[in-house]
Amino acid sequence: MTDGLGWGILGTGHIAGVFADDLRESGLRLAAVGSRRHNAAAAFADRHGVPTAHGSYEDLVADAEVDVVYVASPHPFHAEHAELALRAGKHVLVEKPFTLNGDEAERVTALAAERGLVVLEAMWTRWLPHMVRLREILESGLLGEVRTVIADHAQRLPQDPGHRLQDPALGGGALLDLGVYPVSFAWSVLGEPETVLAHAAFTETGVDRQTAIVLGYADGRQALLQAALDTKGSTRASVVGTDGYVEIDGAFYAPTGFTVYDSSGSVVEVFEQRVERGYRFQALELERLVREGVESEVLPPSESVAIMRLLDRIRERIGLRYPSERGR
Repeated sequence: MTDGLGWGILGTGHIAGVFADDLRESGLRLAAVGSRRHNAAAAFADRHGVPTAHGSYEDLVADAEVDVVYVASPHPFHAEHAELALRAGKHVLVEKPFTLNGDEAERVTALAAERGLVVLEAMWTRWLPHMVRLREILESGLLGEVRTVIADHAQRLPQDPGHRLQDPALGGGALLDLGVYPVSFAWSVLGEPETVLAHAAFTETGVDRQTAIVLGYADGRQALLQAALDTKGSTRASVVGTDGYVEIDGAFYAPTGFTVYDSSGSVVEVFEQRVERGYRFQALELERLVREGVESEVLPPSESVAIMRLLDRIRERIGLRYPSERGR
């Protein structure tokens, strides 16, 4: 273990466990876990080597050994739990989607700024080795003028009507669970779009099972994105420029490799996967931000807010609203 920040895990689901294991195996300091039920927290602590288990989120954020809270609760509670931690003086890493909508994202980032604390969206993809190298390639101009981003995130996930993914009240559906990855990826390459087109098909429970998105830019650039939760796709992505293109292997959002081609189709570079599990990179980024007193240049809070507002626009196009948003 290092003498770095103490991490508190808020939530005991699958992603919280994977994150906790990666932190522990990377030598980062796990301090505590919190759940609404003490037995769930205690079982999680036993499985993942966490020293302290709390039977409430309030006790977790009050723990003096906790410096940073990783929020891994269901989507509709991200804002509430991030604010709980921030008000307790803790830095926060918030699982994606950052919040349920743009208004909540604005509220969370404003509170963090007011308290002088770091808030970071857990879009782990941004800090993975292949994405770091991709940014270097884009900055070098090797691809010429980038014209198109294409990204697929289609998986065959649980179809049980009672599952969280099928529940509108829990922010279920393809867009927020899966589509957030290609949308965030397109933003990282092309920036904020001018126009948004989208089409979706829905489950009987009222969430989008499949959503296709076209983002347009004033200079003619485009992003072609799709997400689905009931069909397995390639989960690959491409960045196409006037002088070459990059093909990112599936799953593009996880540790993987890519190939760079010139405009004739000849291979210029092959990047091979270098890590098996990459959740630690976002944690290391947050610790750096705290240590240096800066905000992330890779994913600043303002960009997380803007991406949530873009997801709001996509939901408007497909007619998707969540029960908690009625009256907004």
